[in-house]
Amino acid sequence: IDSLFIPLVVPRRVTFVAKAEYFDDPKTAWIFKALGQIPIRREGGSASERALDSAAEVLENGGVFGIYPEGTRTRDGLLHKGRTGVARLSMRTGAPIIPCGLVGTDEIQPTDKKLPRLFRKVVIRFGTPIDPQRWSDRADDRLVLRQMTDELMFEIQSLCGYEYTDSYMASGGVVTGPHDMADPPVVLQQASSNRSIAS
Repeated sequence: IDSLFIPLVVPRRVTFVAKAEYFDDPKTAWIFKALGQIPIRREGGSASERALDSAAEVLENGGVFGIYPEGTRTRDGLLHKGRTGVARLSMRTGAPIIPCGLVGTDEIQPTDKKLPRLFRKVVIRFGTPIDPQRWSDRADDRLVLRQMTDELMFEIQSLCGYEYTDSYMASGGVVTGPHDMADPPVVLQQASSNRSIAS
């Protein structure tokens, strides 16, 4: 649901990846296509690489791309450890990572409801950009990717106020608490041009 709210406050078109299943259903396919979403099968491995290739192409063509660092929606109300795809994309393209925290999207679309609840408040906050040039001499270092991702997740935590846990979100989400939240987005913006990524 974050991919519906972020474009409302970002003056440029924001492209996201979305579960391919959304494109299989005619009831939802039209909106995801209209929003410029890129379908992705979430098996990991080569599917993840194809998604990063699509994201890099959006950036290289001057676009804005949004990505969800946790990889899926959390159902336990905690902010989970981020996956390093965001950092890899940033290092590959030179695009700084602009953290974004959303609060209230879980009130609009709870995980146990099929229809959204309207007229709820959503707060969107953008953080300080994380410039990949700080690590340009260590571009292939996996520890750098982890460090960038951890820095991002702590910045998102400060923006949205959710408790952080140093564990990955399981595929499909983890149910351990009474409430949920949408996976916080991240915005990446290309430093040398006007390209950006949002998630």
